[in-house]
Amino acid sequence: MATRRDFIKISGLGLGGLALGGNAAMKVVANSVNGKLYGSFKDFMRTPTYCEVCFWKCAGWVYKNKDGDVWKVSGNDEDMNSNGRFCPRGTGGVGMYYDEDRLKTPLIRDGKRGEQYFREATWDEALDYIAEKMKKIAGEHGPECIGLFNHGSGGKYFGTLMKAFGSPNIAAPSYAQCRGPREVAFLSTFGEGIESPEKTDIRDTRCLVLIGSHIGENMHNGQVQEMSDAIDKGATIITVDPRFSTAASKSKHWLPIKPATDLALLLAWIHVIIEEGWYDKEYVEKYTYGFEQLKAHVKNMTPEWAYGITTIKPDVIRESAREMANAAPAVIIHPGRHVTWYGDDSQRLRAVAILNAILGSWGRRGGFYKPETMHLPDYPHPEYPKPRKTWRDAFPNQFPLAGLALASGICDASIPAPYRDCSFKGWIVLGTNLVETLPNQKNTIEAIQNLDLLVVIDTMPMEITGWADVVLPECTYFERYDSVRTGPHRKRQLALRMPAVAPKYNSKPAYWIARELSKKLGLEAYFPHENLEDLLDWQLKQVGSSLEEMQRIGVKTFEREYDDLYFANGEDIEFLTNTGKIELYSTEFENAGFDPLPKYTPHPEPPEGYYRLIYGRGPAHTFSRTANNPNLTDIMSENALWVNPRVAKEWGLTNGQPIWLQNQDGLKSRFSIKVRVTERIRWDSVYMVHGFGHENKKLSRAFGKGVSDSKLISRVHIDPVMGGTGMRGNFVTFLFEEPKEQEVQS
Repeated sequence: MATRRDFIKISGLGLGGLALGGNAAMKVVANSVNGKLYGSFKDFMRTPTYCEVCFWKCAGWVYKNKDGDVWKVSGNDEDMNSNGRFCPRGTGGVGMYYDEDRLKTPLIRDGKRGEQYFREATWDEALDYIAEKMKKIAGEHGPECIGLFNHGSGGKYFGTLMKAFGSPNIAAPSYAQCRGPREVAFLSTFGEGIESPEKTDIRDTRCLVLIGSHIGENMHNGQVQEMSDAIDKGATIITVDPRFSTAASKSKHWLPIKPATDLALLLAWIHVIIEEGWYDKEYVEKYTYGFEQLKAHVKNMTPEWAYGITTIKPDVIRESAREMANAAPAVIIHPGRHVTWYGDDSQRLRAVAILNAILGSWGRRGGFYKPETMHLPDYPHPEYPKPRKTWRDAFPNQFPLAGLALASGICDASIPAPYRDCSFKGWIVLGTNLVETLPNQKNTIEAIQNLDLLVVIDTMPMEITGWADVVLPECTYFERYDSVRTGPHRKRQLALRMPAVAPKYNSKPAYWIARELSKKLGLEAYFPHENLEDLLDWQLKQVGSSLEEMQRIGVKTFEREYDDLYFANGEDIEFLTNTGKIELYSTEFENAGFDPLPKYTPHPEPPEGYYRLIYGRGPAHTFSRTANNPNLTDIMSENALWVNPRVAKEWGLTNGQPIWLQNQDGLKSRFSIKVRVTERIRWDSVYMVHGFGHENKKLSRAFGKGVSDSKLISRVHIDPVMGGTGMRGNFVTFLFEEPKEQEVQS
């Protein structure tokens, strides 16, 4: 009989279809690269790397044949992120290197923004252009009026450049558009965030609760493997999702919740666990603050109350709560990853944190462990100039608990307004396709049109490059050094990325680009090393290693400094909150003017004939960045629209039928999407995988394939606590004819 592990077996996606896992497989597999056959292990050279296809950054080896061709990439057995195995996306990373659609040389816009007219330029010419524009903006408006958007390893170097230039406005869309609400919620509750990779002890859990968290499809490698181990050991999986996901298919309980009502379910669970006395009384008494207020708050939030909101039956709510209590403290109500949904997301994640707290899972085996990170010293450099203002000045008295700059905030503040003394005048965008990443594309494009400078640094010609003034081609992670990966995890670990091959075409590493630009700006003192490897060697020697050692082993593990992976029995703990306790009743929220205990409020319903648009992840792709990858498009070349049979019957839809979509504000999809009729989605919703429907014709494989959910998101619900952009309040209906060109959003 097959085990549940089967659902997350990682299939081979190497250039020759090699099964993934240990390196031993290479001894018996022949493969063809550029028409040449290789089959002997001795024919290959390996170089250490860590993956850049997703944020998990699994460490591995890049293998080349004797002719220097990249053959495959696989996991490093010593790596705690990968345990020696790469996911399909990771092995498909080879396709990034060989993709002939890559950006090849610097480009300077020759025409209007948004039109694909560029002229090729030398690196000197492109960097001179950027430096001149940056100096002009700084002179007229101040250096703070330039913002950096980054996603990826190279962002560190441009962050250094921006701070040296005098701008603190450095934003990663992954905060306001993805994980920010959970960090704020857990910081306010436990005094610590969740970090990345998350500190969830899935391998030892007895009950894992997934609320809109698609483990098994998002391919977060370490969590997928640990979940597989937990399932094999008999752990209970509870999945809350309007869609019957892969994880739901392996769950003891699937709760097909009505979208936008998750907070009501969480509060009902808290009610049951408190009223039945199933909470960890000793833990709650010793470590928490505000239990009596919480108990009074949820007294009337019964399963019967929640049933009328969520459509989840009271007995199911009680039984699933019992499963959690029986497993406690080895239980995890998973905080999720993409948690910006409906605008009350910090409060929803507060409820998740509270539920974990009363079950005693924080700091306990099978719950949440305390990670350690190896810290590498910064090389001495001049002090950064003190900025006169930050992005917060554009939003006075708003988003008080935001811990990082908001990408959407910088975008909004680039549109001139009479109440702002300065709008952003320049953007530097590294490795993030803002046109597809930020919600409300019309707003993003308006912001771009008001800029004096837009620089895009990327490996591929994404939608954002068409709006750039200057496009700089970054080489792929196979072709460069980057900062040493340092953690966090159960032990301290270092992982090296070094170039396996020289950069293709006229592309360059981010470090080189940032340092060369620093010379043009008179900021070279902040980049004292001509070569990044010299800096890495210095840093590694400060912690007892060296570049030479890491080039040989790839990953180095250090034992924990303290034996505190979990709380010791009866240990006295002071939490980094205002009270020194786990705050069930949040004094930080209260002091900032927000409800100290989460409350459920209803959200808008779809208009008649419309359905809530739900989007998610597929195991073959990472957002939109891999949609053109030749290895991964072979696995999934376009998305499909999941439609419930009841809805399909009403509309006369059939499997494979191409249709177009229109949202509640009249925005229409440019391309069609094929219908998938399935019972795996509720009747009030439709579902698609994010990252398709590309409009840049330079993406030869991705252009016109499927529909972009981003283009249908025009209604954004802002989280007042930290500024997160709730994007799941949009609704769509079906069109049977292609929209006229003038009706398509420009």
